[in-house]
Amino acid sequence: MSELPQPEIKPDDYVFMARAIQLAKKGLYTTHPNPRVGCVITKKGEIIAEGYHQRAGEPHAEINALSNCNRFSHGASVYVTLEPCSHTGKTPPCANALIEAQVSRVVIAMQDPNPQVAGEGIKRLQEAGIEVVVGVLEEQSRQLNPGFIKRMQKGLPWVRVKLAMSLDGRTAMASGESKWITGEDARYDVQKLRAQADAILTGIGTVAADDPSLNVRLTAQELGIEGEVRQPKRVVIDTSLNTPLDAKLLKSAGDKLIVVARETLEQEQQLVRAFKTFGVEILEVDKTDGDEHLPLELILQELARQEINEVHVEAGATLCGSLIQAKLVDEMILYVAPVFMGSDAKGLLNLAGLEDMQDLIKVEISDIRKVGNDFRISLAL
Repeated sequence: MSELPQPEIKPDDYVFMARAIQLAKKGLYTTHPNPRVGCVITKKGEIIAEGYHQRAGEPHAEINALSNCNRFSHGASVYVTLEPCSHTGKTPPCANALIEAQVSRVVIAMQDPNPQVAGEGIKRLQEAGIEVVVGVLEEQSRQLNPGFIKRMQKGLPWVRVKLAMSLDGRTAMASGESKWITGEDARYDVQKLRAQADAILTGIGTVAADDPSLNVRLTAQELGIEGEVRQPKRVVIDTSLNTPLDAKLLKSAGDKLIVVARETLEQEQQLVRAFKTFGVEILEVDKTDGDEHLPLELILQELARQEINEVHVEAGATLCGSLIQAKLVDEMILYVAPVFMGSDAKGLLNLAGLEDMQDLIKVEISDIRKVGNDFRISLAL
């Protein structure tokens, strides 16, 4: 980014940027794989236009705001939650559009996290003589796009694990029965978590035990969006390719991916062809040396290459425990129901090898709230 001195931040900058962040949140369920971005245009301390990015391939937030400006953008101030792009993708560069609109000042919450383009939009605006302020409500802006930021910086998606348990830390009766531990409000809340994810990850154990659809069942109206509800990609880790061809998640709308061991793929070509006939993508992965399990980090890297920003995990104790022990989980959403299930019921996580107090896996509680008759605890790992 340019080394020009940072202009003064004005009190109103926080107010207008807060509004831009509100607008960006309108794209929570729709912008995949693009980031959620909001934009506000002001003149003489008054908002004259607003916009936000709605869907990939459609105009970005700045363009939508400028189109609502009625050509009064000359000398205006622009507030945008992410650095205006400087490259041509599916849409032209937003930095150029702001220059052509003859705005005088651009306030940016955060730089583009893509190392290949970070700072270039800012530099282009500055070279055009536009005053640029960076870093206003940056942390709040970062919270809009944790997955996009992590994918750009680390080549991995943001991983969110959802679990539900009783007060005594149990997830299912000894028989496997688990419907329903939590109430209807909590299950509705989970639907929103699914809707904002790019992919839902599970294991073959969950598929075999519960035959879940793992889809978004909320309507566009319930999500507060226009157009069709996007279904996240369903991803099943299935080493030996035991997913039934009539599994509910394979029959529901949206893309599906089954991750299998390479040696299984070589032995089950006829079955692989059957899955592909149903439109199921197959990802072959080599087992980790000396391990019967598939390498989780490699699988997540592949999802990132497929432009998956946020992975929502709904799986059993083994897969969730493995993700946590591999330090691949960023966030856990834990729903706690006010019931006891007893000592014979199944535990929350399989976490092997924790023998001493120094082995404890520490987490940070970032939020606790009541959802219906249950509690939702948000944990940062």
